[in-house]
Amino acid sequence: MTHYVVIQTIPQDAEALAAYREGALAAVQKHGGDRFAGGPGTQTLEDTGAGTTEVIIASFPSAEAAQTWMDDPALAELHALRRKGAKTTIVLLPPI
Repeated sequence: MTHYVVIQTIPQDAEALAAYREGALAAVQKHGGDRFAGGPGTQTLEDTGAGTTEVIIASFPSAEAAQTWMDDPALAELHALRRKGAKTTIVLLPPI
């Protein structure tokens, strides 16, 4: 069953974040996922103090595929670029 991952970023280092974006989609696709919506053009409709973020929603065929994407040792350097480039929150949404 499809699971969705919400990736919220607060950009900190534009160069590192740009380098991350170059490989991000391929990394998600490696684990059967794809981008669903979002990106740098994310528009904030309300902010009650949390701060503006960029958001991407990705889909994966299962929760296990999403977890494997996060845990893949071959992607460690790419994940490190994301963490250097932005403060992040990544949430796995259960199907309803």
